[in-house]
Amino acid sequence: MKTLYILILLSINIFIVNGSMPGDTTCVETDITIRTGTGELYGTLTIPAKPGRMPVALIIAGSGPTDRDGNNPVMKNNSLKILASELSKNGIASLRYDKRGIAASKAAVTSEKDLRFDDYVSDAREWIQLLNRDKRFSEVIVIGHSEGSLIGMLAGTSADKFISIAGFGQSADIILKEQLSSQPKMVQDLSFPIIDSLKNGNIVKNVPPVLNSLFRHSVQPYMISWFKYDPQDEIRKLSLPVLILQGTNDIQVGVENARQLSDANPDAELLLITNMNHIFRITEGDRMANLATYSDTNLPVSEELVKTVTGFILRD
Repeated sequence: MKTLYILILLSINIFIVNGSMPGDTTCVETDITIRTGTGELYGTLTIPAKPGRMPVALIIAGSGPTDRDGNNPVMKNNSLKILASELSKNGIASLRYDKRGIAASKAAVTSEKDLRFDDYVSDAREWIQLLNRDKRFSEVIVIGHSEGSLIGMLAGTSADKFISIAGFGQSADIILKEQLSSQPKMVQDLSFPIIDSLKNGNIVKNVPPVLNSLFRHSVQPYMISWFKYDPQDEIRKLSLPVLILQGTNDIQVGVENARQLSDANPDAELLLITNMNHIFRITEGDRMANLATYSDTNLPVSEELVKTVTGFILRD
Protein backbone atom coordinates (compact mmCIF):
# COMPACT_ATOMS: atom_id res chain seq x y z
CA MET A 1 0.00 0.00 0.00
CA LYS A 2 2.68 2.49 1.00
CA THR A 3 4.91 1.75 -2.00
CA LEU A 4 1.93 2.18 -4.31
CA TYR A 5 1.11 5.48 -2.63
CA ILE A 6 4.60 6.87 -3.16
CA LEU A 7 4.80 5.78 -6.78
CA ILE A 8 1.47 7.33 -7.72
CA LEU A 9 2.27 10.57 -5.95
CA LEU A 10 5.22 11.01 -8.25
CA SER A 11 2.74 11.51 -11.08
CA ILE A 12 0.44 13.84 -9.15
CA ASN A 13 -2.64 15.28 -10.84
CA ILE A 14 -3.93 18.76 -10.04
CA PHE A 15 -7.40 20.15 -10.60
CA ILE A 16 -8.25 23.83 -10.19
CA VAL A 17 -11.62 25.57 -9.92
CA ASN A 18 -11.72 29.35 -9.66
CA GLY A 19 -13.80 31.21 -7.08
CA SER A 20 -13.61 34.01 -4.52
CA MET A 21 -14.63 34.89 -0.99
CA PRO A 22 -18.20 36.26 -1.01
CA GLY A 23 -18.10 40.05 -0.82
CA ASP A 24 -14.30 40.15 -0.65
CA THR A 25 -12.57 42.06 -3.45
CA THR A 26 -9.14 41.94 -1.82
CA CYS A 27 -8.43 38.34 -2.79
CA VAL A 28 -9.38 35.48 -5.08
CA GLU A 29 -10.01 32.00 -3.69
CA THR A 30 -9.27 28.96 -5.80
CA ASP A 31 -10.34 25.42 -4.99
CA ILE A 32 -7.45 23.09 -5.68
CA THR A 33 -7.29 19.31 -5.62
CA ILE A 34 -4.38 16.89 -5.74
CA ARG A 35 -4.82 13.21 -6.51
CA THR A 36 -2.88 10.67 -4.45
CA GLY A 37 -2.69 6.91 -4.63
CA THR A 38 -5.61 6.54 -2.21
CA GLY A 39 -7.82 9.45 -3.22
CA GLU A 40 -8.07 13.18 -3.72
CA LEU A 41 -7.07 15.91 -1.27
CA TYR A 42 -8.91 19.23 -1.38
CA GLY A 43 -7.56 22.67 -0.55
CA THR A 44 -8.24 26.38 -0.93
CA LEU A 45 -5.70 28.77 -2.42
CA THR A 46 -6.21 32.40 -1.35
CA ILE A 47 -4.41 34.98 -3.49
CA PRO A 48 -4.44 38.75 -2.85
CA ALA A 49 -5.79 40.84 -5.72
CA LYS A 50 -2.49 42.59 -6.38
CA PRO A 51 0.11 42.48 -9.16
CA GLY A 52 3.50 40.83 -8.93
CA ARG A 53 4.94 37.83 -7.17
CA MET A 54 4.19 37.34 -3.50
CA PRO A 55 4.96 34.96 -0.61
CA VAL A 56 2.58 32.08 0.03
CA ALA A 57 1.91 30.25 3.29
CA LEU A 58 0.88 26.60 3.55
CA ILE A 59 -1.45 26.40 6.58
CA ILE A 60 -1.56 22.94 8.20
CA ALA A 61 -4.48 22.26 10.55
CA GLY A 62 -4.34 20.57 13.94
CA SER A 63 -5.37 17.12 15.14
CA GLY A 64 -8.69 15.37 15.06
CA PRO A 65 -11.37 16.12 12.45
CA THR A 66 -10.19 19.72 12.02
CA ASP A 67 -10.80 20.92 8.48
CA ARG A 68 -9.00 23.50 6.35
CA ASP A 69 -10.96 26.36 7.95
CA GLY A 70 -10.15 25.32 11.52
CA ASN A 71 -13.57 23.76 12.16
CA ASN A 72 -14.82 20.32 13.16
CA PRO A 73 -18.28 18.70 13.04
CA VAL A 74 -19.33 20.09 16.45
CA MET A 75 -17.52 23.45 16.59
CA LYS A 76 -17.21 26.16 13.95
CA ASN A 77 -14.92 29.15 14.53
CA ASN A 78 -13.20 29.64 11.12
CA SER A 79 -9.84 30.29 12.82
CA LEU A 80 -7.70 29.20 9.85
CA LYS A 81 -10.03 30.73 7.29
CA ILE A 82 -9.87 34.10 9.05
CA LEU A 83 -6.08 33.84 9.33
CA ALA A 84 -5.87 33.26 5.56
CA SER A 85 -8.08 36.30 4.96
CA GLU A 86 -5.94 38.50 7.22
CA LEU A 87 -2.76 37.39 5.49
CA SER A 88 -4.26 38.23 2.10
CA LYS A 89 -4.97 41.77 3.30
CA ASN A 90 -1.24 42.07 3.90
CA GLY A 91 -0.25 40.81 0.44
CA ILE A 92 0.41 37.21 1.48
CA ALA A 93 -1.17 34.28 -0.36
CA SER A 94 -2.02 31.05 1.44
CA LEU A 95 -3.09 27.48 0.85
CA ARG A 96 -5.07 25.57 3.46
CA TYR A 97 -6.35 22.05 2.95
CA ASP A 98 -8.34 19.20 4.42
CA LYS A 99 -5.95 16.50 5.55
CA ARG A 100 -6.60 12.98 4.28
CA GLY A 101 -9.52 11.35 6.05
CA ILE A 102 -11.03 14.73 7.00
CA ALA A 103 -13.95 16.72 5.52
CA ALA A 104 -13.70 16.89 1.71
CA SER A 105 -10.56 14.68 1.77
CA LYS A 106 -12.28 11.96 3.81
CA ALA A 107 -12.25 9.40 1.01
CA ALA A 108 -8.43 9.55 0.76
CA VAL A 109 -8.26 7.19 3.75
CA THR A 110 -9.61 3.84 2.69
CA SER A 111 -9.13 2.25 6.11
CA GLU A 112 -8.11 3.62 9.52
CA LYS A 113 -5.64 0.79 10.00
CA ASP A 114 -3.72 1.91 6.90
CA LEU A 115 -3.25 5.53 7.99
CA ARG A 116 0.18 6.67 9.22
CA PHE A 117 1.42 10.00 10.54
CA ASP A 118 3.98 9.94 7.75
CA ASP A 119 1.13 10.09 5.24
CA TYR A 120 0.24 13.54 6.57
CA VAL A 121 3.88 14.56 6.21
CA SER A 122 4.08 13.26 2.64
CA ASP A 123 0.91 15.12 1.72
CA ALA A 124 2.26 18.38 3.15
CA ARG A 125 5.47 17.91 1.14
CA GLU A 126 3.43 17.53 -2.04
CA TRP A 127 1.58 20.78 -1.36
CA ILE A 128 4.91 22.53 -0.70
CA GLN A 129 6.34 21.23 -3.96
CA LEU A 130 3.24 22.41 -5.78
CA LEU A 131 3.67 25.92 -4.35
CA ASN A 132 7.41 25.95 -5.08
CA ARG A 133 6.66 25.25 -8.73
CA ASP A 134 4.14 28.09 -8.98
CA LYS A 135 5.87 31.15 -10.51
CA ARG A 136 3.37 33.51 -8.85
CA PHE A 137 5.04 32.96 -5.50
CA SER A 138 8.36 34.39 -4.35
CA GLU A 139 8.78 32.08 -1.33
CA VAL A 140 6.92 29.36 0.57
CA ILE A 141 6.25 29.58 4.29
CA VAL A 142 4.85 26.70 6.32
CA ILE A 143 2.45 27.54 9.17
CA GLY A 144 1.67 24.53 11.35
CA HIS A 145 -1.02 24.74 14.02
CA SER A 146 -1.12 22.31 16.97
CA GLU A 147 -0.43 18.82 15.54
CA GLY A 148 0.19 20.57 12.22
CA SER A 149 3.29 22.09 13.78
CA LEU A 150 5.09 18.74 13.88
CA ILE A 151 3.85 17.87 10.39
CA GLY A 152 5.23 21.21 9.19
CA MET A 153 8.61 20.65 10.84
CA LEU A 154 9.00 17.31 9.09
CA ALA A 155 7.68 18.48 5.72
CA GLY A 156 9.06 22.02 5.65
CA THR A 157 12.71 21.40 4.83
CA SER A 158 12.08 22.58 1.26
CA ALA A 159 10.23 25.70 2.41
CA ASP A 160 11.78 29.11 3.06
CA LYS A 161 10.41 29.77 6.56
CA PHE A 162 8.53 27.88 9.26
CA ILE A 163 5.98 29.12 11.80
CA SER A 164 4.74 27.00 14.69
CA ILE A 165 1.50 28.08 16.38
CA ALA A 166 0.52 26.19 19.55
CA GLY A 167 2.82 23.29 18.66
CA PHE A 168 3.58 20.54 21.16
CA GLY A 169 7.11 20.51 22.59
CA GLN A 170 7.23 16.80 23.44
CA SER A 171 6.46 13.56 21.65
CA ALA A 172 2.82 12.51 21.50
CA ASP A 173 3.24 9.61 23.93
CA ILE A 174 4.40 12.01 26.66
CA ILE A 175 1.59 14.45 25.87
CA LEU A 176 -0.96 11.64 26.01
CA LYS A 177 0.32 10.52 29.41
CA GLU A 178 0.08 14.09 30.67
CA GLN A 179 -3.51 14.33 29.44
CA LEU A 180 -4.38 11.03 31.11
CA SER A 181 -2.78 12.08 34.40
CA SER A 182 -6.05 13.78 35.36
CA GLN A 183 -7.91 10.46 35.02
CA PRO A 184 -8.38 7.92 37.86
CA LYS A 185 -5.29 5.91 38.75
CA MET A 186 -6.91 2.76 37.39
CA VAL A 187 -7.11 4.36 33.92
CA GLN A 188 -3.48 5.44 34.12
CA ASP A 189 -2.33 1.98 35.26
CA LEU A 190 -4.10 0.42 32.29
CA SER A 191 -3.09 3.08 29.74
CA PHE A 192 0.55 3.79 30.44
CA PRO A 193 1.86 0.26 29.65
CA ILE A 194 -0.04 0.37 26.34
CA ILE A 195 1.50 3.75 25.51
CA ASP A 196 4.96 2.41 26.39
CA SER A 197 4.47 -0.61 24.17
CA LEU A 198 3.35 1.55 21.23
CA LYS A 199 6.29 3.89 21.83
CA ASN A 200 8.57 0.87 21.39
CA GLY A 201 6.83 -0.03 18.15
CA ASN A 202 4.82 -2.97 19.46
CA ILE A 203 1.11 -3.58 18.80
CA VAL A 204 -0.99 -4.34 21.89
CA LYS A 205 -3.41 -7.19 21.19
CA ASN A 206 -5.38 -7.21 24.42
CA VAL A 207 -6.84 -3.76 25.05
CA PRO A 208 -9.27 -3.37 27.97
CA PRO A 209 -12.77 -2.59 26.60
CA VAL A 210 -12.90 0.65 28.58
CA LEU A 211 -9.87 1.91 26.59
CA ASN A 212 -10.88 0.60 23.19
CA SER A 213 -11.97 4.00 21.88
CA LEU A 214 -8.45 5.34 22.50
CA PHE A 215 -6.29 2.29 21.75
CA ARG A 216 -8.40 0.23 19.32
CA HIS A 217 -6.34 -2.06 17.12
CA SER A 218 -7.02 -0.09 13.93
CA VAL A 219 -5.51 3.14 15.32
CA GLN A 220 -2.42 1.63 16.96
CA PRO A 221 -0.26 1.64 13.79
CA TYR A 222 -0.94 5.38 13.43
CA MET A 223 0.01 6.00 17.06
CA ILE A 224 3.25 4.05 16.64
CA SER A 225 4.15 6.14 13.60
CA TRP A 226 3.30 9.35 15.51
CA PHE A 227 5.04 8.52 18.79
CA LYS A 228 8.43 8.08 17.13
CA TYR A 229 8.81 11.80 16.45
CA ASP A 230 10.12 14.25 19.07
CA PRO A 231 9.27 17.86 18.12
CA GLN A 232 12.40 19.12 19.87
CA ASP A 233 14.59 16.89 17.71
CA GLU A 234 12.77 17.91 14.54
CA ILE A 235 12.80 21.68 15.12
CA ARG A 236 16.49 21.44 16.01
CA LYS A 237 17.17 20.10 12.52
CA LEU A 238 15.63 23.09 10.74
CA SER A 239 18.15 25.51 9.24
CA LEU A 240 15.55 27.94 7.90
CA PRO A 241 14.11 30.93 9.84
CA VAL A 242 11.68 29.73 12.52
CA LEU A 243 8.98 31.59 14.45
CA ILE A 244 7.31 29.98 17.50
CA LEU A 245 4.00 31.46 18.66
CA GLN A 246 1.95 30.47 21.68
CA GLY A 247 -1.04 31.96 23.45
CA THR A 248 -0.91 32.29 27.23
CA ASN A 249 -4.60 31.37 27.58
CA ASP A 250 -4.42 28.16 25.54
CA ILE A 251 -6.22 25.41 27.50
CA GLN A 252 -5.03 22.70 25.10
CA VAL A 253 -1.32 23.49 24.76
CA GLY A 254 0.62 25.11 27.60
CA VAL A 255 3.31 27.77 27.19
CA GLU A 256 5.97 25.32 28.36
CA ASN A 257 5.67 23.61 24.96
CA ALA A 258 6.72 26.78 23.13
CA ARG A 259 9.66 27.23 25.50
CA GLN A 260 10.75 23.64 24.90
CA LEU A 261 10.73 24.21 21.14
CA SER A 262 12.60 27.49 21.56
CA ASP A 263 15.25 25.87 23.76
CA ALA A 264 15.73 23.16 21.12
CA ASN A 265 16.30 25.76 18.39
CA PRO A 266 17.96 28.82 19.96
CA ASP A 267 17.95 30.65 16.60
CA ALA A 268 14.16 30.56 16.49
CA GLU A 269 12.08 33.59 17.43
CA LEU A 270 9.64 33.05 20.30
CA LEU A 271 6.57 35.11 21.15
CA LEU A 272 3.98 34.40 23.84
CA ILE A 273 0.77 36.27 23.01
CA THR A 274 -1.03 37.40 26.14
CA ASN A 275 -4.53 35.93 26.56
CA MET A 276 -4.61 34.27 23.13
CA ASN A 277 -6.26 30.85 23.19
CA HIS A 278 -5.84 27.79 21.00
CA ILE A 279 -7.95 29.16 18.14
CA PHE A 280 -6.22 32.56 18.04
CA ARG A 281 -8.89 34.48 19.96
CA ILE A 282 -8.13 36.86 22.83
CA THR A 283 -10.09 35.80 25.90
CA GLU A 284 -9.70 36.84 29.53
CA GLY A 285 -12.59 34.85 31.00
CA ASP A 286 -12.74 31.44 32.66
CA ARG A 287 -12.54 28.06 30.95
CA MET A 288 -16.20 28.17 29.90
CA ALA A 289 -15.73 31.60 28.32
CA ASN A 290 -12.64 30.29 26.55
CA LEU A 291 -14.50 27.28 25.16
CA ALA A 292 -17.38 29.49 24.03
CA THR A 293 -15.06 31.10 21.46
CA TYR A 294 -14.63 27.71 19.77
CA SER A 295 -18.14 28.04 18.32
CA ASP A 296 -18.11 31.72 17.39
CA THR A 297 -17.22 32.71 13.83
CA ASN A 298 -17.69 36.43 14.46
CA LEU A 299 -14.73 36.97 16.77
CA PRO A 300 -11.56 38.37 15.17
CA VAL A 301 -8.28 36.55 15.54
CA SER A 302 -5.49 38.13 17.56
CA GLU A 303 -4.16 41.33 15.97
CA GLU A 304 -0.74 40.59 17.49
CA LEU A 305 -0.75 37.16 15.88
CA VAL A 306 -1.51 38.60 12.44
CA LYS A 307 1.02 41.41 12.86
CA THR A 308 3.79 39.06 14.00
CA VAL A 309 3.18 36.44 11.33
CA THR A 310 2.98 39.10 8.63
CA GLY A 311 6.16 40.80 9.79
CA PHE A 312 8.06 37.53 9.91
CA ILE A 313 6.93 36.48 6.43
CA LEU A 314 7.62 39.85 4.76
CA ARG A 315 10.98 40.37 6.40
CA ASP A 316 13.95 39.98 4.03
